[in-house]
Amino acid sequence: MSSSPDLVNVALTGTTYFTANALVNISNVYSSINVSSLPAFCRLELTITTNTTAGSFALTEVWLPDVWNNRMLTLGNGGLAGGVTVAELGHVAIPQGFAGISTNTGHDGDTNDGAWAGPHNDNAIVDWGWRALHLSVQAGKAVVEQYYQAAPTRSYYLGCSAGALKEVQTFPQEFDGVIVGSPADWWTHVQAWSIHMNLNTQPSTSKHFMTEDMWQNLIGPEVLRQCDAADGLVDGVISLPRNCHFRPETLTCGPGQSTSQCLTTDQISALQRIYAPYYEADQTLVFGGYYPGGEADFYNGLVGKTQFKIGVAWYQFMVTNDTRWTIHDYNATLLALSDTINPGQANANDPNITAFLGPQHNGKLLHYVGWADQLISPENPIRYYETVHEVLRGSTNINIDDVYRLFMAPGMQHCHGGPGANAFGSVEQASNNNPPLSFDPQHNIVAAMVQWVEEGIAPDTLTAAHYVGNDAANGVEFTRTLCRYPLNPRFNGGDPNNAASFDCI
Repeated sequence: MSSSPDLVNVALTGTTYFTANALVNISNVYSSINVSSLPAFCRLELTITTNTTAGSFALTEVWLPDVWNNRMLTLGNGGLAGGVTVAELGHVAIPQGFAGISTNTGHDGDTNDGAWAGPHNDNAIVDWGWRALHLSVQAGKAVVEQYYQAAPTRSYYLGCSAGALKEVQTFPQEFDGVIVGSPADWWTHVQAWSIHMNLNTQPSTSKHFMTEDMWQNLIGPEVLRQCDAADGLVDGVISLPRNCHFRPETLTCGPGQSTSQCLTTDQISALQRIYAPYYEADQTLVFGGYYPGGEADFYNGLVGKTQFKIGVAWYQFMVTNDTRWTIHDYNATLLALSDTINPGQANANDPNITAFLGPQHNGKLLHYVGWADQLISPENPIRYYETVHEVLRGSTNINIDDVYRLFMAPGMQHCHGGPGANAFGSVEQASNNNPPLSFDPQHNIVAAMVQWVEEGIAPDTLTAAHYVGNDAANGVEFTRTLCRYPLNPRFNGGDPNNAASFDCI
């Protein structure tokens, strides 16, 4: 292509060509990659002006493999991140032949950093909320066409946490297929819930605080005792958390019992709130609760000693514009205020996505979440799926199974990790040493989406791997079948480490 793309408000600021198996060592404040195993590709760095009046801009990269599969894959960010996801461009897009696109969402900063948004930096917040991604996809498509002298035949999206549901709802023609994991689509309620969860255990000097040892060696084992066998196999992974009504009161201290072996009534009350949906006093639903099965990492999520930084940054820089704000200043009026402000127009919980799913576009949506998610309640994607289902049934003739499928991953934490099978080709998996077993549609969610869009074969199940120590270098410990909601896995006998021993019923 020419030295600069012939596009309005898009400047080419860097080009690098990597031969096959060359060292690719790139890092920014959010993402990094250091490998020597990629096929040959060209890295283009773009600066996209997002608002000419304000002079705001986003940094975007387009990675173009020599052996191109004629498709485009946009990779998403997480949290408040401001950095191109170079790890996912390298671990997911390039090895599979996609032209890959990613943006820094209009600022530089890690997942937890919200200082860039204040004071009153509404323009930057809008870039983060939706605009930088939208403009990057548009520019990326044009750059891909200039480079290869052919337009991409299909456009796909893959991300976890921040998600692309805003694109689906606002720009339904943008993608042919969208894969989104555990998205924070209801941003205003996600952050209120995160503060609520923090307050259930903090401060660490309070009577309701529970230590990491309690979560891992007291609460976790009791949860497994009550819930593990529901799928027919005791294996340390809770596959049917909705079928288990965990009773924290079984851990209540009896007369003379050591507190190292039990919990106080204050701690029991806190647990009951943690596992329950959160409603405000006027019965407004804020968010769902934790589900049994992620106790080994809940302490490092929202109920440990450390405050959840994204929630604090959200209220400090996007809602109150007060850097002195603390979680102890939270009250129900702030939920109403943030709903009214909707910072960056980032809320993406509109269930009417018929413009994307309907016959005028025929898009496909794959949604997944880990039952052991420690940062966003698994109830959130279920709620969104069900509300979309309601809209489709009430106003269209579209069968939701033909256009939108949700997969629940037992024992998987937020995006990756955890005691369950958590490697199936999505973001943050291969880049954390958990690649899919293969790139075929049964083991790789990206290939499953391509097959659905281009061949009309919808994924009925996925086969995920769990590696010893969550590291592929140690070998496969077991595989599991991931079922499409509302089906659940049940052990049918045979080898408990083989996905074939589980049915979806």
